[in-house]
Amino acid sequence: MRKVYISIDLGGTKCAGAIISDNGELLDKIKEKISGFAGDDVRLSVQSIISRLRKKLSVEDLLQGVGVSVPGISNQKAGTVWAPNIPGWDHYPLHLKLREFLGPGVPIHVDSDRACCICGEAWKGVARGYQDVIFLAFGTGIGAGILVDGKVLRGADDIAGAIGWLALDEQYPAGYKQFGCFEYNASGDGLARLAQDIYERETPATSLDPVKVTAEAIFEAYEKDDPLAKTTLHSAIDYWAKGVANLVSIFNPQMIIFGGGVFGPGLKFLNRIYEQSRKWAQPISIQNVKLVGGELGENAQLIGAASLVMNKGGI
Repeated sequence: MRKVYISIDLGGTKCAGAIISDNGELLDKIKEKISGFAGDDVRLSVQSIISRLRKKLSVEDLLQGVGVSVPGISNQKAGTVWAPNIPGWDHYPLHLKLREFLGPGVPIHVDSDRACCICGEAWKGVARGYQDVIFLAFGTGIGAGILVDGKVLRGADDIAGAIGWLALDEQYPAGYKQFGCFEYNASGDGLARLAQDIYERETPATSLDPVKVTAEAIFEAYEKDDPLAKTTLHSAIDYWAKGVANLVSIFNPQMIIFGGGVFGPGLKFLNRIYEQSRKWAQPISIQNVKLVGGELGENAQLIGAASLVMNKGGI
């Protein structure tokens, strides 16, 4: 017999699911788009993927539990989810709904995507063997999965790691209220906002469309020496470095992992981020930390979700 877990990685525009063995091997994976979905429709998509994966299990497979990664805050005490990129998910009772769907015999664990990322990398990725690690997830937003003494740091309301609200500027534009300073400028969507703000202030030459620009287009234009792309990413590097410096000074981690959709092409800047962060960070801590890219890519959440349900919220 083989013990397996079903993992769900829920995002703002897609939902992926996988069958994970009890030794962390990804055995099967499916995904579907959920763009434009809201409220219960998103939950029904999650349930549909769980059902499809259960049908793929053989008679030799023993389902041990279902883990779900969500793009926001998972309140462990209340069993609710706050996901700003999913309409209708303001304190949404996801755990209760999944319990009704799965019945009483299947363990369930719902957690933030940042917690799942750090647990995945700590179990089967680049952070194996480390006890104090931070995973920076750069996508539509910015979040940090934080491992302290081998345990996920959660905070009083399971909000620890919401680093999009790091205060890195003297000024406070209106957009910071919704996203926070760090996320507004240096997430995936933040790069587009940053490029638009720079264009409005300075109007540099560019091949980019400032109105419809994307993070992917900015990275591509940077390789072609586009002035707007270069100015945008040089500014983003400054934000990333200050964010790293603050986290290093507070948590004294052994390693900071850069992951999420933005930091595929952004990994080339890790040395520059590190050198700039040295100006701001606690000097001993910054000398001892490693800045690395994740090993698991988009599967970090899936593997981490399985780890969390396996270990009842730990790793």
